[in-house]
Amino acid sequence: MQQFLMKGGIPLHGEVTIGGAKNAALGILAAAIMTDEPVTLENLPDVSDINVMLRAIEDIGGEVERLNRHTVTIVASSIHTDKVLYDYIRGIRASYYLIGALIGKRRRAEVALPGGCAIGARPIDQHTKGFVALGVKQEVTEYGSYKVEADDLHGANIFFDVVSVGATINVMLAAVLAPGRTVMYSAAKEPHVVDVANLLNRMGARILGAGTDKIIIRGVEKLHGCTYPIVPDQIEAGTFMMAAAATRGDIVLKNVIPRHLEVISQKLRETGCKVENYDDAVRVIGAENLKYTNVKTSPYPGFPTDMQPQIAVVLTMAKGNSIITESIFENRFAYVEQLKAMGADINVNDKGDEAYITGVDQLRGCKVQAPDLRAGAALVIAGLSADGYTFVDDIKYILRGYEDFEVKLQKLGAQIVRTESDKDVEAFMELTRNKTLSFDLDLKRRMNQ
Repeated sequence: MQQFLMKGGIPLHGEVTIGGAKNAALGILAAAIMTDEPVTLENLPDVSDINVMLRAIEDIGGEVERLNRHTVTIVASSIHTDKVLYDYIRGIRASYYLIGALIGKRRRAEVALPGGCAIGARPIDQHTKGFVALGVKQEVTEYGSYKVEADDLHGANIFFDVVSVGATINVMLAAVLAPGRTVMYSAAKEPHVVDVANLLNRMGARILGAGTDKIIIRGVEKLHGCTYPIVPDQIEAGTFMMAAAATRGDIVLKNVIPRHLEVISQKLRETGCKVENYDDAVRVIGAENLKYTNVKTSPYPGFPTDMQPQIAVVLTMAKGNSIITESIFENRFAYVEQLKAMGADINVNDKGDEAYITGVDQLRGCKVQAPDLRAGAALVIAGLSADGYTFVDDIKYILRGYEDFEVKLQKLGAQIVRTESDKDVEAFMELTRNKTLSFDLDLKRRMNQ
């Protein structure tokens, strides 16, 4: 089993380039199969969730050509089935986007029910509500798949009961090829919703209002191919911003959209950090003495639930008492016991929706386990700021959403490696035990000499 091993206590400095948004890319990959013409996607992150989705497209007959690591061309004219029942697809939550895409393209679909991180129930009831309004007949089969048919697909007014990014994107995919007019009320406003809508419009869809809570779609007969660059990843950027704060470092993040990061920047300023915005870059300078603040997660433009574990790490070292309130997912504090093992003074209420944090001077390194994607990244940040060595197990979750995570951190001066053998661990600890090692990208070679 692979793990991250790090020696903490070193402020991170330098520049990091942020990749394409995983959450946008998953919806965009599904959208790309809705035309028979080639769709070329640029700035595609090379992470496991993306590669699972690409494999699924190939397995149902689509042609996927990698022009380089971050650019692919998809031709879906050869798709021969509307069934996506592979066991591996259950491992990613965004498999449900193939339902909306296939409804539009083939008027039917059967997709294995999704999995993903264990951060709550995350039901798809808002997806199904939207599909039913569009004239879709549905059933959950005895084999645990979701089966739909849409012989009379049509536009409709859809009133979501709660704001849901997944449902907004999924219903949008189905509606762009549905005759008539569709209006979605209480739609999600996240940047990746806007990015999927922008791609679809470039493919010939007629979508208005993406980025607001009311999206209007006029159905078209068909979509066409295009070339499209995926928006920078707001959550990857926020994670490195928190790494700068937690390690008292100084990091410049390139290839970002600063306005997508405004609420994250504001919370960091409240802790005493300095945040500077440029056209397509953000600089974060960590405060020597972090201050407490309170955080409540909410849909965009509020504080992202996907950034909640990362800011929790920062607040464990902030002077005073902080409160984090989670309003999106009911099991988002699964990482708390891991932080406690590292010396954090953090407790969750009986209801499970608030964490109370009293800052400590420093965390201490130990062996911890990543319970999910974002919590795993947060534990890496904790390890980089802790005294001593930290081992983070179950990094398969982290690899789902962060490309070259340890390599980017090494370039910022972090003493971190991905290991899978006792020999690697022994070599790393020998290299780092009595000195501050300036890491370079041939670290593995040096460890194995």
